[in-house]
Amino acid sequence: MSYKCFEVTVENKIAHIVLNRPEKRNSMIPEFWDELPSIVRELDANAQARVIVISSTGPHFTSGIDTAVFSSNAEASDDPKIREKQNRVHGARLYDTVNYLQQSFTCLEECRVPVLAAIQGGVIGGGVDLITACDMRYMTADSFLTIFEINIGMTADVGTFPRITKLLPEGVVKELAYTGRRMSAAEAKSLGFVNEIFADQDSLLLEVMKIAELIASKAPLAIYGSKRIINYSRDHSTADGLDYIGIWNASMLQNAEIMEAMTAASEKRPADFVDIPAKRKKMGSGIVD
Repeated sequence: MSYKCFEVTVENKIAHIVLNRPEKRNSMIPEFWDELPSIVRELDANAQARVIVISSTGPHFTSGIDTAVFSSNAEASDDPKIREKQNRVHGARLYDTVNYLQQSFTCLEECRVPVLAAIQGGVIGGGVDLITACDMRYMTADSFLTIFEINIGMTADVGTFPRITKLLPEGVVKELAYTGRRMSAAEAKSLGFVNEIFADQDSLLLEVMKIAELIASKAPLAIYGSKRIINYSRDHSTADGLDYIGIWNASMLQNAEIMEAMTAASEKRPADFVDIPAKRKKMGSGIVD
């Protein structure tokens, strides 16, 4: 399937999603918000990959949200009474738009496989929302991020603050949010926001794909469980997290996968793990796999 904002390939159990509008600095136009969740959910639902890598093209990873996203589909009426009613629902329409945009990134967090962001150049505005929803982040030495919304009189609203406050110290987040300054890759790495920095985009993609290959070689059911438990524990108390992992393993732990991992290691061969099953879909009144 062809997309306006992305190129998608799947090879060796690794899905590679590439932002492919470099001439427009990969701005997030309306089609972006439809295409990204559609791609991720299809990959997840059909169990097409064991890991997803998101990378980009051109000088910047993304310049952020295109303002066309916030334009209303409804034309302003010439009738003052109708226009006044349109104004009354403006807030509700905007809330609905923001909620839709938020879900476009939440799908990265909710999908069952790890998502790795390979970042070059600038990550501006909405781009920060995107990478904070990923499991891991890798950057080139010259890359940077900026919570740019404050520079245009906005409060970032598509997911930056709920996630980045769990990834960076609160004082640092507030400084970025209040000033709109750039955070360099080196600073992001020093604070644990970025896993690793690479000299250029070629070495970035080469090394990130090696990490993706390593993840893809592990037991998919165990990776799925790890992602679920880590995210759950982040948002809940220690006691809740301990209880949840106990319940999870009581229902999901597979001795056969453990034995295969141990046997494969002793025989020095790739393990033959089962993939996460495709999600079940309703068709009419029946259910099919």
